[in-house]
Amino acid sequence: MSQDHTVPGRLHDPAVRAVEVPEPGAVTIVVPTFNESANVRQLLRQITESVPARLPCEVVFVDDSTDDTPEVIREAAKDCPFPVTVLHREEPVGGLGGAVVEGMKAAGSDWIVVMDGDCQHPPSLVPELVATGERANAGLVVASRYIKGGSRAGLAGSYRVAVSRGATWLTKSLFPRRLHGISDPMSGFFAIRRSDITADALKPLGYKILLELAVRSRPRQVTEVPFVFQDRFAGESKSSAREGFRFLRHLVGLRTASPVARMVGFGLIGATGFVPNLFGLWALTVVGTHYVPAEILANQLGVAWNFVLIEHLLFRDRRAHRRRWDRVGRFALLANADLVLRIPLIALFVHRFGMGALSATALALVTTFVLRFAGTEALVYLPRRGRDASDASRSRSRRARRAV
Repeated sequence: MSQDHTVPGRLHDPAVRAVEVPEPGAVTIVVPTFNESANVRQLLRQITESVPARLPCEVVFVDDSTDDTPEVIREAAKDCPFPVTVLHREEPVGGLGGAVVEGMKAAGSDWIVVMDGDCQHPPSLVPELVATGERANAGLVVASRYIKGGSRAGLAGSYRVAVSRGATWLTKSLFPRRLHGISDPMSGFFAIRRSDITADALKPLGYKILLELAVRSRPRQVTEVPFVFQDRFAGESKSSAREGFRFLRHLVGLRTASPVARMVGFGLIGATGFVPNLFGLWALTVVGTHYVPAEILANQLGVAWNFVLIEHLLFRDRRAHRRRWDRVGRFALLANADLVLRIPLIALFVHRFGMGALSATALALVTTFVLRFAGTEALVYLPRRGRDASDASRSRSRRARRAV
């Protein structure tokens, strides 16, 4: 990731940052951007008109653009009476949410305000967000479209309104305790105290970073401020069906973060594996394959089906601990061992403990399921000993090199 700093009137040389960068402002405004070159001048003008007169500020752009947005920001920053930083990411890991986390790590103020770069979030509200947080001694202040005085007027079209309302209902239904007191968990406009963030604990995917913050590291005290969602100044919305699927994957990942929830998800995914298994068995027997090898081969279809879903829905954030071929082999071995283990267990329950065949089969299914889940977590997706420490060390070294 490349990093450029600007100060009022000229670009800043990172090599002398310690000498020339002003003292941290009262608020750091973090703006993730992706091809927003037509909007950044207007955004900086609005910030200049409404924020510095009420409290000191700095602006951090985290840019994933493929156009000239970074150059436009650098040029526009020359007229700003506050420091502006541009962090351009060559690899947009985590999407917009990942960009926000990078901006939070670079922030130098006690308060961080996150807002979009398309001018739909009014900068004039930034001082009020911080002031409200100070008055209420809150760690998180959400700019909400759904409390008295707020409006979603800037949402273009009934389709986007329906999607926004549906996503809000779904998230609040899935996380009633964590989102208690947050009427607009889909908001991309909020203020948070830097001391209330554990950035390394966040695992964003896509653009709903407030949901990630609220679920993984929610501050104890949360309050809201109404705001009117503005019309986009220029360009087009980055919302898409792909982003929608990423959002749903993110929801599943958040909801299955606990071991119990993961076990439930593991069981539900395993149940769906019967569909490809039975289909494969039917197809193989139709062409004349003996039922024993047909069952063995069909079982592999179910194993493959389960592996793909488990990889993407339950253990997405742990896939980097092992190579893909290693995970596939271990998962397949555990899944097939389940078949081998089940028959002796049934025989043990029937002959040793006098159980009926049906109850013995049910108990064997439960036993092998629990063992398979525990084995999948421990042998497939937990990091190898010493791997986490070395990875963390390399990550810190990379960040240090980028900051030089």
